[in-house]
This record gives sequence, C-alpha cells and structure tokens, in this order.
Amino acid sequence: MNTGINEDISEDMLLKMAAGMEYRPLTAEDAMRLKPFYSIRPNKSCDAAPLCQYIYRYFYRVKFCEFEDALILMFCSDDGEIYGFLPYCRPEKVAFYFKLQEIYFNKVLKMPFAITSADEEGVELLKEAGALDGYDIEEIEDAKDYLYYAESLRTLAGRKYSKKRNHINKFNQIYDGRWEYRKLTYEDRCEVLAFLRLWMDKKVSMGESEGVNESGDEFDPMVELEAEFKGIQDVVNDKRLYDHIRIGGIFIDGRLEAFSMGDYNEAEKLAIIDVEKANEEIPGLYQVINQQFALNEYPEAELINREDDVGIEGLRKSKMSYYPSGFERKYLIRQKDHRPC
Repeated sequence: MNTGINEDISEDMLLKMAAGMEYRPLTAEDAMRLKPFYSIRPNKSCDAAPLCQYIYRYFYRVKFCEFEDALILMFCSDDGEIYGFLPYCRPEKVAFYFKLQEIYFNKVLKMPFAITSADEEGVELLKEAGALDGYDIEEIEDAKDYLYYAESLRTLAGRKYSKKRNHINKFNQIYDGRWEYRKLTYEDRCEVLAFLRLWMDKKVSMGESEGVNESGDEFDPMVELEAEFKGIQDVVNDKRLYDHIRIGGIFIDGRLEAFSMGDYNEAEKLAIIDVEKANEEIPGLYQVINQQFALNEYPEAELINREDDVGIEGLRKSKMSYYPSGFERKYLIRQKDHRPC
C-alpha cells in the first residue's frame, strides 16, 4: 500500500505539522500567485483553476493553506459546518496531505474530517493508496460538472446541433450588422456590473426554484447569486486580473447584452466557463455568447467544463442540450466513527 506518507514521520511529527497549518482568506493576489498548483495533478473539475473559487469565496467562505509543496483549501457552510478539499499537489502526495488534513480536523479543530466536491481523479488516487478506509464516499449527483468537446461548441457542426444553429441564424437575421463580440477590458467594468445587476433584478422578479449545493442540501439560489455578484464585482474591478482570466461580451447597437468569464488549465487543455449571463429577452443570445466565447477565447482548448446544474431542472435541460461528452463527478467524503477529543 502506497499511502504517500514517509514511514519515518511519527504521529507526533504529523500532529506538529498539522498544528502549524495556517488558513487564510483567498485574495486576488493569492489567486494569481497560486494558479500553478491547480495543474500539478490530473483534475478536470471546475475547480481546476482558481477563478471559480475566487468568485464564489463569499458564498463558500473559502480559505487556503499553502503548505510546502501543496495548496490546501477549506470551505464553510451557512450552518457553520467546515469542509476540507482534496489537495493540489503531486499525485503521489495526495494521500499524505489527505492524512494531514485529517489530523488537523481531528486534533486541532476537534471535529470529524469531511471533504466536499472531491474530484473523481483525486478520489481514485486516494482509493489506490488505501487512504479511504474509515470513510463514507457519496457521489453528489447534482454537483457533477458537464464536459464538452471544445471543437463541438466552437463549430456546432452536425445534425444534433441543428437547433442551436437555427437559434443563431435567427439572431443573425434580426441583428445583422448590429452586433459584435468583443474581449472585455478594465474600461468595460461599469457596463459589465450594470448589466449584471439588471440581469439579477430580473431573476429576483421571476423567482428561482431551489437548487442543491455540493453537500446535497437545498439552498436558495438568490443567496448564491448575490454572493456571485460580489465576487464578479471584485474581479472586474481589479485591473491586474484581466491578464489572468478570459472575459468577453456581445454588444448589440453598442450596448452590452451578454458576457462570459472563464479560466484555463493548460495541463488538461481545459477551458472552464465560470460565468455566462445574457439578456433572456433576446432569442438566440445565449447560443451566440456560448459559441463566440469558445471561438474567440479558447481556440486551443480540447475540453470545456461548463460547471454543474446545482439541481435546477432548467439548467440541466440547457446543459444537456449541448450534448456533453462526459461528466466530472464530485464526491462527499466523510469520516466514520470519529470521537471528538
């Protein structure tokens, strides 16, 4: 059994190392500086690049610990429950840092160890190392990410995408010569936030069905949307981040009517679409921003991750209509039979 733990390291030494772990809130500087960690091991989840965690850090209360050659994250739920996260480190060290987190939770926080949104590649590494004895593993069905062949979304070729092409053709017939795709810059930030606030106000007036979070619990999507707004606001108001993210929009008659924002994992050739918003009163606009963003911002990508559907039926239908090539499944890992110290 290869647990990745040096046999010369005693329990006392592991406890000392765990006690020295320091978790801090994630800042923009951290997100930029820590990005190389995300591609150290195989991982095709939406968390395989830092933008997603930075945007949603208000909702998930994201904190991080940079420990020697690993990046370790922590999330907190509304009810105060704390979750670890599978470490970003070399594959052979995943079990070691999993064990270190276990000790931190058990001995320092004095609580059972639980990990949320564990990506399937990381879970497989832990299984191979025999590190999951004493743990329950449950797939979070509504948290799986949708994966697509990038070329399919760029071209929409083939019979199965005929409806998507029809939507785009109708849009072009109406707005021919009146629309353009444009890479967004720091100078566009006020227009982006004004559009986003209008988009959210419409969502509030329409109401939303409940979703399911990474722990399988129901939640009010509007709470997450408000937290998302704050995260996006921080991104677009930080000039430095435009060199690290990809962001573009559709303008009609000179007015921003849709935009999308994403990140990229070079090792996986994986584009990650973290944000996609469009004026729903304009038919075909979502199809247009979807294709144009992939065409203009990710010409080199082989796969595109469009995140999960959070258990919302409308989102599920929309994501399935683009015929995913597969899914990146997520798991909840909980320690069994732990007795608090």
